[in-house]
Amino acid sequence: MTTSVVAPGMHLVLDDQQTEIDLGALQGMWTEQQYIRLGEQTNRLIEFTDGVLEVLSMPTSKHQLIIGFLYRVLYALLEQRGGRGIVAFAALPLQLRPGKYREPDILLLLDRTDPRFQDSFWLGADLVIEVVSPDNPKRDTQTKRAEYAEAGIREYWIVNPLEESITVLTLQGTSYVEHGVFRRSQQLTSVLLAELEVRAADVFDAK
Repeated sequence: MTTSVVAPGMHLVLDDQQTEIDLGALQGMWTEQQYIRLGEQTNRLIEFTDGVLEVLSMPTSKHQLIIGFLYRVLYALLEQRGGRGIVAFAALPLQLRPGKYREPDILLLLDRTDPRFQDSFWLGADLVIEVVSPDNPKRDTQTKRAEYAEAGIREYWIVNPLEESITVLTLQGTSYVEHGVFRRSQQLTSVLLAELEVRAADVFDAK
């Protein structure tokens, strides 16, 4: 998903349609508590790094359809496992470390009793998925790849509608290695979810 660091004078209207906030006025000085509170009062996706806010662009219909399809697939798989796990989708902040939060398109925990599962934000995940947007592909393919590995997330999927590829990365030590890069004609597989059965084409043709 694309992003823009908040510029001075950029305003955000909260869900009450009455409160308007100049986000740039406190850029670099926002606290984690303010960030979480702000996220609870708007449907905009906002990420946070050490006092700096990054406002994500609203997803396209194609983006949303892909997320919805993958959510349904993963939800059904977890139900087949007995409903022990939990899968969620944006907007839901994921804390990578104190002072740094991202908003993955999809995030999953294999055990809903995992203490990382919180209400306002998660303290970690076993799997995250990002759908690449054309404005800044390197954000998902490089920047977040490094960040999610550093946070210890066991598996990271990069869904790239531009190239119609799904890269599944698995954590080895402190960095990711490629489990596979899956194209339209191929069956998507996962190390974390060994019983996963879905064609890559079905992801990109989601309706």
